[in-house]
Amino acid sequence: MAKSDDGIRILQGLLVFGNVVIGMCGIALTAECIFFVSDPHGLYPLLEATENDDIYAAAWIGIFVGFALFALSILGIVGVIKSNRTLLLVYIILMLITYAFEMASCITAATHRDFLTPNLFLKQMLERYQKPEPDNNNDKWMTEGVTKTWDKLMLQNQCCGVRGPSDWQEYTSAFRITHNDADFPWPRNCCVMDAQGSPVNLDGCKLGVPGYYNNNGCYASISGPMNTHAWGVSWFGFAILCWTVST
Repeated sequence: MAKSDDGIRILQGLLVFGNVVIGMCGIALTAECIFFVSDPHGLYPLLEATENDDIYAAAWIGIFVGFALFALSILGIVGVIKSNRTLLLVYIILMLITYAFEMASCITAATHRDFLTPNLFLKQMLERYQKPEPDNNNDKWMTEGVTKTWDKLMLQNQCCGVRGPSDWQEYTSAFRITHNDADFPWPRNCCVMDAQGSPVNLDGCKLGVPGYYNNNGCYASISGPMNTHAWGVSWFGFAILCWTVST
């Protein structure tokens, strides 16, 4: 009997330890997803304008799942310590439901990462950046969000357009409707700025003189943070799922 009791206590200890890890992972997952949905890079308006912001939906699911894992880990620990079959049955059922939600979050984040292509953001930029006559209030709100985000993006990252300044000249855009090519070959935020936030040489920028305008695109500044967060939500969530199954 003593050996049997020792074996049960060891098993209980392992189960308690496994649930402690699950609880800590739940807190970490919630923190990571909250950081993502807080939009630290200010890129959400670009995704919203594409009408496909499912990566953010995956992060919101991740917040719920993280909190659920933390709560269930406590329930599991109590159930193991008290050897209460009812609590353990409830724990297993709720954990399976949580598992299904986390699977949905992982799959959504992983699959929609491939949706973030240069052409997607190029089309949205050309159609909405400084669009003079929005179709309705919702379109106006999205246009303002896209315009402010692109202005900030080009200024902070010293870049221009999605692939480069040529985006503004090779394609028809809402920006070109109100700005002629001679005075505005590309937005002013594509110019190299001085410490006061003014173009170093506006004429040189307009003429495309090297050193006076930013000739690199902004796609890396958009896709980099998005891909990092998408992989974080999907793969960290997947790792938690693997640990949950093993526990």
